[in-house]
Amino acid sequence: MLPSFPSRSRIDNANALVSELFTAHGWDVDRSAKDKKKRYDLLVRKKGQCLVVEIKSLAEGRADRVIPMLSQAILQAQSHALDADNAQPLAVIVVEHASQSLAKQLGDFIEQYAPNVAVGLVSASGLKYFKGAGLEELNAEPEKPRRFENAPMNQPANLFSDLNQWMLKVLLAPDIPDHLLRAPRQKMQSGSELAEAAKVSPMSASRFLQQLRHEGYLEDSSRYLVVVRRQELFRRWQSAVMRSSPELPMRFLIRGPLQKQISSLLANNRGESCLALFGAADALGMGYVNGVPPYVYVPKLPRPDDKKWRALAATSPLEIPDLIVRRALSPQSVFRGAVRQNDVIVSDVIQVWLDVANHPSRGEEQANLIYEKVLRPIENNGN
Repeated sequence: MLPSFPSRSRIDNANALVSELFTAHGWDVDRSAKDKKKRYDLLVRKKGQCLVVEIKSLAEGRADRVIPMLSQAILQAQSHALDADNAQPLAVIVVEHASQSLAKQLGDFIEQYAPNVAVGLVSASGLKYFKGAGLEELNAEPEKPRRFENAPMNQPANLFSDLNQWMLKVLLAPDIPDHLLRAPRQKMQSGSELAEAAKVSPMSASRFLQQLRHEGYLEDSSRYLVVVRRQELFRRWQSAVMRSSPELPMRFLIRGPLQKQISSLLANNRGESCLALFGAADALGMGYVNGVPPYVYVPKLPRPDDKKWRALAATSPLEIPDLIVRRALSPQSVFRGAVRQNDVIVSDVIQVWLDVANHPSRGEEQANLIYEKVLRPIENNGN
């Protein structure tokens, strides 16, 4: 029987999992070791401590397979550490599922045969066992399965949650003009860099990147975080957000030039509102549909006694509204990505494309225009 070798994607996922674990605990992680023709997988540093990390990946968490693989990783880590000044070896095994019993067997083996070597066991299901000076902070119990009444088991995480949509915009931003999307545009190599750029928690960024990798939307061979298979990703993204949003047709109590009144309204509610849908498309220079009342995004629909909106009143069913106030279902993604056009805050171009696609007033045509001008040209970037 031919030997079974781990797939490249599993190796890459294992390296990413260990890298994100160290990053989340404040270690500086160098993932470019392979690009520099070094033989080790990672080089991690914290408070004067430097470790050369050798990572092995297994599908099964069986002791008769883990321990021989760990022995090989120890020998390789020790050899690699000789090439790195002032570095100590660390051998890490990554498995899909690991039990406390496996961690104990691994610990007993190390105590008997390699008591002075740092080792680690990392499970995708949550258990993390490390032995070595300064590594105890990485240890974690396996995650307990959570049961939700009337909820299906093994329900997948939402790739298009509010914060995930924002992080997708950040990863795509280098390919989109800055006047169409407000987001940082530096190239990033790790979850910690993404977390810092997107202003999210390291764990949120780590979970998001793991899911992107798991679903095949992150380039494995690049030293940077590059989104691939974009055409399929865009299709899924658009389908995932096609939900009706609460909205309120409104009119100004005192009549005046509508555009000026809307601009003044947005200025008075800066950071808590932005022009959306077709009006935003016009402001971005991509307007296609006329005759639709302007939409304004807000985190929450205004109450009748809300002083910030006292210049407006809800319309009756027979009145034509001056504007439609809509609650943003993904406020982090909407307001963080919004751009300034002529002193008016408007939804970014990706948000407009997502929002208009299912609108009955020729929304599909407006979405297609944006896609052809902005998104189709970047479909193959990174592929």
